Amino acid sequence: MSDASISPDFKTVPRTIIETKQSLLGLSRDALREKLIEVGVKEKQAKMRASQVWQWIYQKGVQDFMIMTNLSKEFRTTMSEHFTVERPEIVTLQKSIDGTRKYLLRIAGGHEVEAVYIPDENRGTLCISSQVGCTLKCTFCHTGTQNLVRNLTAGEIVAQVMVARDDLDEWPNDSGPQIGRRKITNVVLMGMGEPLYNFENVRDAMRIVMDNEGISISRRRITLSTSGVVPEIVRAGEEIGCLLAVSFHATTDDVRDILVPINKKWNIAKLLDTLKQYPRLSNSERITFEYVMLKDVNDSDDDARRLVRLVSGIPAKINLIPFNPWPGSNYTRSDWDRIEAFAAIVNDAGYASPVRTPRGEDIMAACGQLKSASEKIRKSQLKKEKV
Repeated sequence: MSDASISPDFKTVPRTIIETKQSLLGLSRDALREKLIEVGVKEKQAKMRASQVWQWIYQKGVQDFMIMTNLSKEFRTTMSEHFTVERPEIVTLQKSIDGTRKYLLRIAGGHEVEAVYIPDENRGTLCISSQVGCTLKCTFCHTGTQNLVRNLTAGEIVAQVMVARDDLDEWPNDSGPQIGRRKITNVVLMGMGEPLYNFENVRDAMRIVMDNEGISISRRRITLSTSGVVPEIVRAGEEIGCLLAVSFHATTDDVRDILVPINKKWNIAKLLDTLKQYPRLSNSERITFEYVMLKDVNDSDDDARRLVRLVSGIPAKINLIPFNPWPGSNYTRSDWDRIEAFAAIVNDAGYASPVRTPRGEDIMAACGQLKSASEKIRKSQLKKEKV
C-alpha cells in the first residue's frame, strides 16, 4: 500500500520497529506523541493525534483502537498492530456486605495487587496500590508481612482506576457523560506499598488521573499516604500537588520504631519539621495523620495529649483507625470506650478526629489488611508439599 492511499498525516513504517505490542497506559502526552511518530504519524500531526487517542483512552475508557472513529481506519489498524490499552486481569472480585469491592488484579510477570472501592452516601473512594508487596514491615499491617516484589509502573497504577471504572460502569456512554452519576470521586494511595518509594511512577499516574481531558479527578480529591519518606515529601507536594496523609501511629520514637520501622531512619521530629514545609499547607488543605488504635500500645490519654502537642502548628486532621485484625497479628483493637476517650481529648484540643468505620472486614479489604492472594496461595501450597 502506498503512502498516497493513507490519510495525509500518516505514513507507513516497517512492522519491525516494534516487535511486540506495548501498552500505552501510563505514558505522558509527550511520550504518547513520540510513540505515534515511531509508527508513522507525521510530526506536525502527532500532537493532535496523541490528544485524540488520549481522550479515547482516559475520557471514554475505550479498549479497542477500532472504536476510535475520529481516526482513519488505516491509523486504527496500525495502532492495533503495535499497541494495546488492555487492563490488568481481574483474578477475583470480592463484594462485602457493606458494598465494599476488592479487586485482585494480575499484572505483568504474573504478579498480583489489590485495589479496593469503598462507597459512601456522597462519595466513592478507590484505594489503590503502588507496589507489589512492601519494604516497610510496619508490624500492625498485613501488607508489611509480604516482601517487596517490585514497583508498579505508571500504567499499572492508573489501570487500577480504569479497571474499577469498567466494573462500576462509569465511563461515558453514547448519550454523553454520566453527569451526576460519578461513583469514584476520590482516589487514595493507601493500598499495597509505599508510594514515595515509587515516586516517578506514582507522579506520572496521578497526573493522568488528574488530567482534565481524561479521568479528571481533582488533585484535592487525591490523597497520598506515606509512612514518612522524608526526602520525597515536599517534592510530592510540588510535583503531584495532592493531599497528604501520614501513617503516624505513635507519639514516641520508641513505640514508632516498632510500629513503623522507617522511623529509625527519619524520626518523629524530622518528619514533623518536613511536614511543616508541605506546599499549599493550610486549613483548607490539611495533612491527615493516620493513627491506628492498638490496645495497650498507643491508646492512652497520655498518648492523645502528646499527639496534640506534636501536631501543634500544623493544619491537621487526625484519623483514628480501629485496628483491623488479620491472621497471625500480635495486636488487638482498642476498646471502643478507649477510642472514644482518645478522640475526645483530640477534639477538645481543636483537631477533627473522626473514627474511621471499618469497611470490608469480611473480605479482608479494610485498612492494613491488603495482601495479594498469590502469596497466600503459594505459601499454602508449600505447606502442603512439606506434609
